[in-house]
Amino acid sequence: MLKIAPSILSADFKNLEQQVRLAERGGADWLHLDIMDGHFVPNLTFGPLVVEAIRSITRLPLDTHLMIEDPSRSIDDFRAAGSTRLTVHVEAAVHLHRVVEQIREKGMKAGIALNPSTPASAIKEMIPFVDLVNVMTVDPGFGGQEFIRPMLRKIREVAEMIAASRSRAYLEVDGGISERNAAELVRAGATVLVAGHSVYARRNVSAAIRSLRKAATR
Repeated sequence: MLKIAPSILSADFKNLEQQVRLAERGGADWLHLDIMDGHFVPNLTFGPLVVEAIRSITRLPLDTHLMIEDPSRSIDDFRAAGSTRLTVHVEAAVHLHRVVEQIREKGMKAGIALNPSTPASAIKEMIPFVDLVNVMTVDPGFGGQEFIRPMLRKIREVAEMIAASRSRAYLEVDGGISERNAAELVRAGATVLVAGHSVYARRNVSAAIRSLRKAATR
């Protein structure tokens, strides 16, 4: 069941098609796309046009993570661009249930994300309505950060909440993931590992993805 989702944020954008192909060759299950607006998080990345360009060169599911203010305004744009899954932040959506329903009505899978400082209890009532929960294990906004170890407890807590509700939602862990901690995260309950720097900073991207999967499933 484990999914590996390389984060394009850490890829070489001068050779984006090649970087996508290398992820495919390494056996990536999804591609993770970090959308940042420079307001909700202190960085600005890319928008629907880049998502559309990536969609045109791969059949992999596009796991689109909206780190933006008022995500409801962008649902149609990212659906049109070809997103498979759309994840919004608990902290950015005032009417979270409504936004999740809008995503699903547009034919996409809906995910919700938690910043490190947000307790797991903030999503308890939403578990039955979502297809994915993203536990951020770094403060969002930049790639290549160190994993925040106390988040292991939150991962376990969210895993227990998903099991208790008999949900089939994925538990995605995002931030500071590498071969050193992958197995520990899976044991804690993670079913999707988002990896950017630990994949795209390596000389052999495809081999890095295979090594991460092997490390995670030891």
